[in-house]
Order: sequence, then structure tokens, then C-alpha cells
Amino acid sequence: MGFCDCFGGGLSKQERLEEERIASEEARAKAAEAAQKRQEQFEQSAQGRAARAQQAAMAKQSASSNKGEPVLKWQMG
Repeated sequence: MGFCDCFGGGLSKQERLEEERIASEEARAKAAEAAQKRQEQFEQSAQGRAARAQQAAMAKQSASSNKGEPVLKWQMG
């Protein structure tokens, strides 16, 4: 069963695959660029600054850890 060129646009299977690969790479590049832009906007926003401050506080707390002591001490009285 043969198909006329109008179904494939006259492109071979290899040419179609190459076009799809190029389009896929372009889409990935655009998505990465958009993600980078969103990340930069987040870092400049109040929420981004608060998240960064919280991470810094958590890192500082874990650096000066509880020196083997349990975090919660239990007493029965």
C-alpha cells in the first residue's frame, strides 16, 4: 500500500526524525530558559529571600548541632 507525498510532506522518515529532534531541542532550550527566569524572579521576590534566609538558619543550626543530645528530652515526673 503506497502513500502519496502529500501525507509525509515529501520528507523521508530520517528527515522527519531530524526535524522532530531539532524541534525537541529547541523546546527544551526554551523551557530551560523559562525555568531560569522563574528561578531568578523567585530569588528576587520576598518569598525567595525568606526561603534563602530560612535555609541559611537551618544550615547554621545543623552546623552547631545538639552535640549528641536528644532534641526532645522526656521527663517523667
